[in-house]
Amino acid sequence: MGKKVKKEAEAPPKDVFDPLAVESKKAQTVVLMLDSPEDEILIKACEALYKFAEKCDENRAMLLELGAVERLLKHITSEEKTVRRNSVMVLGVLSTHPDVRRALRKSDCLPNLIKLLGPEEETLVHEFSTLSLSSMAHEYTSKIQILSLDGLSHLINLLSDPDPDVVKNVTQAILLLLEDYQCRIAIRNVQGLEPLLDLLKSEYPVIQELALKSLILCTQDPDNRETLRELEGLEKLLEFVGTKEFEELHVHALLVLSNCLEDIESLELIQSTGGLQKLLTFAAESTIPEIQMNSAKAIARAARNGENCKIFHEQEGERTLIVLLESDSQDVQASAAQALAIMAETAASRSVIAEFDGIVPLIKLLNSDNLDVAESSSLALANLTSGQVQNSVEIGDRNGVEPLIGLLSSTREATQANAAQVLTNMATDEILRADIQKKGVVGALIDPLHSSNTTVQTKAAIALASFVCDVDTRNQLRGLGGLPPLLKLLESGNQEVRRAASWAIVVCANDSLTATEFCKLGGLDVLKEIQQSATRQNSFSEAALERLLDNMLSAKYSLTGQLAVTDIISDGFYDAGKIRPDEKFQTLEELSKREVNQKRPVILVNCGVPRSSPTVTPVPTIPSDGDIRVDSKTSMRPSKSSVKSKRETKREREERELRERLEADRLAEQQALLSQQQSPYEPQSDSKLEEYVNAVTDEIHPLPTTKEQVICLAQFVSQKMGGSIERGQLSNFSYELSISQLKYELKNNIIPIGRIDRGIHYHRALLYKVLADRIGLACTLVRGEYNRAWNEVLLTDDDDNPELPRFPPKPFIVDLIHHPGSLFLSDSPDAINYQKI
Repeated sequence: MGKKVKKEAEAPPKDVFDPLAVESKKAQTVVLMLDSPEDEILIKACEALYKFAEKCDENRAMLLELGAVERLLKHITSEEKTVRRNSVMVLGVLSTHPDVRRALRKSDCLPNLIKLLGPEEETLVHEFSTLSLSSMAHEYTSKIQILSLDGLSHLINLLSDPDPDVVKNVTQAILLLLEDYQCRIAIRNVQGLEPLLDLLKSEYPVIQELALKSLILCTQDPDNRETLRELEGLEKLLEFVGTKEFEELHVHALLVLSNCLEDIESLELIQSTGGLQKLLTFAAESTIPEIQMNSAKAIARAARNGENCKIFHEQEGERTLIVLLESDSQDVQASAAQALAIMAETAASRSVIAEFDGIVPLIKLLNSDNLDVAESSSLALANLTSGQVQNSVEIGDRNGVEPLIGLLSSTREATQANAAQVLTNMATDEILRADIQKKGVVGALIDPLHSSNTTVQTKAAIALASFVCDVDTRNQLRGLGGLPPLLKLLESGNQEVRRAASWAIVVCANDSLTATEFCKLGGLDVLKEIQQSATRQNSFSEAALERLLDNMLSAKYSLTGQLAVTDIISDGFYDAGKIRPDEKFQTLEELSKREVNQKRPVILVNCGVPRSSPTVTPVPTIPSDGDIRVDSKTSMRPSKSSVKSKRETKREREERELRERLEADRLAEQQALLSQQQSPYEPQSDSKLEEYVNAVTDEIHPLPTTKEQVICLAQFVSQKMGGSIERGQLSNFSYELSISQLKYELKNNIIPIGRIDRGIHYHRALLYKVLADRIGLACTLVRGEYNRAWNEVLLTDDDDNPELPRFPPKPFIVDLIHHPGSLFLSDSPDAINYQKI
């Protein structure tokens, strides 16, 4: 009985479930256990899921598909600390998977995660909640939400946490948040810069690296840079850079300093403490290429500001960069050359770089197979030769011309443009220009003319204008087919390209052969079209058109109806009549192919005497609309020593020899080119006109006064063209029949002017101009309406008596019709009647 009573007393309550130990090998089962209301089950399930999720991404993706994330989010707000801790641990590991992050964004879990950053939570909760926030901060929308929930200030508070894993996750999250500019402003407002600076003292390199990367982003904001200066951040960074123990992290520290040095205040502060000189020395003496490269980039960024560049110049920053040019690393070479290019934008640095022998290594780098190195070094040389003839001379003396010409065919467009700019700068020296011409620069410049890059096109056209300023190079340009691509640039939609191409044509079309070739290619029509456009015309295209017409007087007279005193008519000139601005000007060959018709004839001037070769004239300077200038004069060079003076004397002697040689060869080469490019159409020689020229040369040219020459020449022309015509009888002067007979006889619409024995205004005025030009009698030729034309001469009232005081000359119109030799003041009624009646 006693035993039975005792047994009944030990029996468990009927409503209590006996403990059950469950072993599961299926993740799905464990996920379902997260629905249990028992804390012990939840704790065990979370422990198992944490171990499973840590193994690989595939496991994390599987748990997402099984619905673990939704269940875990419910438990991170649990009142049971252990449940809360374990569930956030699993969630932190899962959040590293992108699909999990996507699910978390949809769940609106950020407020609960940020709440877990409170000081009452244990370290593991902080570690994995910050890991979750760091993972989610990869997405822009999450960044904004974290910032709006004041998550940044909570993260900043945890930067002083003693646990390194917490600090690492927090710094990683802050780094990702700082990618958004709003966070860079916010971090200053929550006093986050000082804690980041303090992390530079951390014993963990990964934390130091994350802190430096965060500071790189922070210092992109000018106000943050100012705050950093107030916190003595520059001194701390310089101290960090000077610590060899942190050598692997120096690159990141240099990037922070690079941002800070953009401010003149920062640079002045570092200079005043001697830190700038230490930084330059550190860059020059470092053996780590990445540090050298970033040091050069820091100098380059800071030197873009003129005041900063001045400070670097005072500290001889150029010397440091020249040292870096000798590095074996191509990245360092490119960065150093780029920085030198920026510093060389100032005149003071250009001189110093040359004094420190910086040009020689730059020339060497032109031959680099690294495109970045070639581009940066060519840019540096382009800036170094700007307004510095002595630097240009050194490049020539150091065999720098050939590599520069070679870079004109580089696959890097910026390199092509830089090389063209260097050569243009060097062309201001006449001796250098001749030397560069000999090495084939004209042919090499044709390739960049075909570039699709507008900068390359512009630079190449300007360079071409610098070198094609004599007969030989113009002949070479024509022979190599350089005119068509140059002409194509005139039709560019880019204004700078059109201006540069126009300027090149101003220089190239400085002789009749090139001008004629341009006209055949349609250049005259293109320039006329540009000048008629209100948006495309400019003073350069106007100058190009003028230059083209000045060397194609036939086109000029047809288009403008005027020839000035300086427009000297020579053999080959023809008057095809007035043409409209939009009408194509036809060559003599094209006109000769027309069938004989009743229209106005083409009047040809061709004595049959060999045509004189064009003279070489200096390249003109257009006085407005741009800075493009080509100077054909020898530049004066500063002499730095007696050796330099001897070299200068030698160069001057070479210049004289070169000029004599060019002068001796020019006529022979020009004549050879004329025979090569001779038109299939051979105009008839005009023996009558030759007789006229000989007659006026013998009889009129010797007359003592200009007035006598003017009057006698007018009477001579009138006599050869049918004599005087009484006023009102012009309609009875049957010159048309004579012209028609000549056309029929010659079987052509082109009539030599000497064959015309009955002519009216426009015949006589043209003959007068032709003969006047042959004897040096200055006069103009003006076309009027209704077959009218006249000549103007400048005479003084006292021209009859050379002993009287001479007053400014006045313009007179010469009567060739009614009273040959009569003179009318240009604005007088008689002159007006002569022009119209």
